[in-house]
Amino acid sequence: MELQRPFLRRLLMGFITMAIFSVMFIAWATLQNRESTLAIRPATQNVSVPDGFSVWHHLDANGIQFKSITPKNDTLLITFESSDQSAAAKAVLDRTLPRGYIIAAQDDENGQPSAWLALLRTTTHRFG
Repeated sequence: MELQRPFLRRLLMGFITMAIFSVMFIAWATLQNRESTLAIRPATQNVSVPDGFSVWHHLDANGIQFKSITPKNDTLLITFESSDQSAAAKAVLDRTLPRGYIIAAQDDENGQPSAWLALLRTTTHRFG
């Protein structure tokens, strides 16, 4: 009986350690995926959405890499690997595109932790 207790204790500690490392790895992997999206919309109704090829040309000429350019409902969505690339692209597009466009960060709809935190921050809590 005395041999089983240290064995069970080690086995239990091993499972707990593996569970902690698994949770830490999953959290790290989730937080590393910082995909960012820019949305380009016309400011007025008489302006059309910019051509994806011209946007690609402006970004490529400035050395900014992106994942995709997708037109969707009078909006041009540009997806980037990181928020740094998105910020650099916004600066370039603000400078190179003609007036009449709104260039803004698009909220992620795929359950990113930043979206959850933004929802938690905007809700008001009332006590009493």
